[in-house]
Formats: sequence, C-alpha cells, structure tokens
Amino acid sequence: MDGDLPGVRSVHRALDLLERFDDEHPQWTLAELTAASGLPKTTVLRLVMTLEQRGLVAATGRGRYAIGPGFLRWSRLSSASMEIPPAVRAAMGKLATDTGETVNLYIRVGRTRVCLAQAQGTLSVRHTIPVGAALPLWSGAASKVLLSDPPLLAADPSVIDDVAGDSPYGAGFAQKLRAEAAATGDGGVAITHGERELGASGVSVAVRRADGRVVAAVGIGGPTTRFNDQRLPAYVSAVRLCAATIVATGWSGFSAA
Repeated sequence: MDGDLPGVRSVHRALDLLERFDDEHPQWTLAELTAASGLPKTTVLRLVMTLEQRGLVAATGRGRYAIGPGFLRWSRLSSASMEIPPAVRAAMGKLATDTGETVNLYIRVGRTRVCLAQAQGTLSVRHTIPVGAALPLWSGAASKVLLSDPPLLAADPSVIDDVAGDSPYGAGFAQKLRAEAAATGDGGVAITHGERELGASGVSVAVRRADGRVVAAVGIGGPTTRFNDQRLPAYVSAVRLCAATIVATGWSGFSAA
C-alpha cells in the first residue's frame, strides 16, 4: 500500500513500523514486526537499525524493541505546541458535568485516532482512554466521525480500504465502514456499542472548520448499560452542543492529515 502514497516510500515504511507500537503492543520482535507489516525481513531489519541509531526505537533485551528516548524531546515540543485552549476544555468540562460521562477529543493521525484531551466523567463507573493514546480507526464512534471528512476522502479515496485492512474482519468490511462513514457525514453524529471493547459505548460529533473540514471528533464514552434508548437522545443533544461551542470558540484544530 505504501507504493500508492505520495512522498518517500522508505519514510512511509519507517513510520508504518513506528505506528505499530501502541498501548496494546509496546514491544515487538523483528519477526513480529515483519509479520505485522508484511515487509521483507531484510527491509524491517534495515529500518529498525536506522531508527535505533536515531534513538527512535530501543532494544529492550531478548530481541525485543520499544519506542526509544529520541521521542521524549518531540513529545515535549508537541505538548507545548498542541495545547488545547481553555475555552475548549471548558466546553468539554460542561459536557462531562451534564452527562456524567467521560469526554474525549480526538484527531486523525494516519490510520489512527489520537486522544488530544479528556474531561473525566462524574460517575463512579467510567470508561477512560489515556490522553495521547492512538486507537485504530476501524472502530468506535470518533473513528466514524473522522472518516466522514469529505476532503479526506477526496484526497485519499483508499484511506478507508487501508483502515479496514487493519481490522480483524474480512474483505467486505471496507464497504461496511465506508457506508457507516457516509451515514455519519449525513447525520452528523456517530453512535457505537461494543465495537472496540465489549460493554463500552460512545457518541461522537464532528468539530468542523468554517470550510467544513472535520478537524476533530468530540464525544462521550461509558458503559453500554447507560447508553440506552432513554438516555441517548439527551446524550446526542449534549455532544452536539459541545461541538458547536468548540467551533464558536474559533479553535481550528491541528493538522489531521
């Protein structure tokens, strides 16, 4: 798939390897990276050696590799430059108070959605995602919202096929995911139950720029037992209001390319 992407193929391949590291897979062996990426073993070895030389991956023993210390400087710079404005955090805080559910703000980064900010819910039983966590785009309400962005689909029509390819489902899943993204774009809201994690549900709405571009997805998540027919209408209204409030602050998001 990297041969169809604009830019330098070797850079895409190196970044694809780095994106394999996440909360569920903090360490990989060369053999595991080779199998997961589908790249030749010699290519994976060469890329990992280069990344290790630059401190972006580090050997942890027993032939395993993890994200390296070279990212610490970039992490600090990213945190400073991507600070969420107080008005946006206030809108998220109000949504958490009004619904009792945890509020998350996501952007798209490649084939993942990254949690930029969070407002903890007030209920004792919560469903939380660590800030900075990168989750797959093939599941979850926020993913449907981020994939519904018309400029994204126009610029890269194959993105949904690539995202679907990361899922554990078969070849027909891309068609289903494309239909769900289109429905989200038409309705402006996505609601999911147990897609990424059994027993967890979510409601998400797009944060759009003045030109209509989806720059983020804001939503609430919690136990499916609370996301029932009685509560969902109020949840949807509250998330819509939060998204509109964020847009009214003038926040235009960060690059989600």
